[in-house]
Amino acid sequence: MGRRLRLVALLGVFALAACEGADIEYEYPQSGPGGRPTYEKDEKIFGDDGFVLFGEDNDDQQQAALGSGIAVNSFLWRASLDTISFMPLASADPFGGVIITDWYSPPDTPSERFKINIFILDRALRSDGVRAKVFKQRLGAEGQWQDMGTQEKLHRDLEDAILTRARQLRIGSTGN
Repeated sequence: MGRRLRLVALLGVFALAACEGADIEYEYPQSGPGGRPTYEKDEKIFGDDGFVLFGEDNDDQQQAALGSGIAVNSFLWRASLDTISFMPLASADPFGGVIITDWYSPPDTPSERFKINIFILDRALRSDGVRAKVFKQRLGAEGQWQDMGTQEKLHRDLEDAILTRARQLRIGSTGN
């Protein structure tokens, strides 16, 4: 008899734990001014975050800054893609924070082509959280592409453009 009671108690605990993940929320209209229905969030007994039983902390602001589906800072990721949107992408890995473009020749100078590698190094929006590397090639007399050196200023300018765009995205997301 004692074994059966333990089994029922254990199954009851598992059943209650399974109910924790249900995120069903129904909204019912409430009567507002003039009898019009309004949809408002009800106040909760334990505040907006609710009651946390096992210490899980869902900080919405932190999740928004970090991005919910990618492992790098979402503002840096989107800013990087926006900044190099004119170039064809060869690879984009949001979990590793790596963006690699394919070779791109500007219409003004078809004998030159560029390739960019961007590495997002941090989950925080910081100036040292992004690294950019620009590769340049020039078409030689024999029809072969030859590597040309690029100045460090070009890498920094690209990083600054990404950081500026990330800042704009962050300011736009907070509504300030």
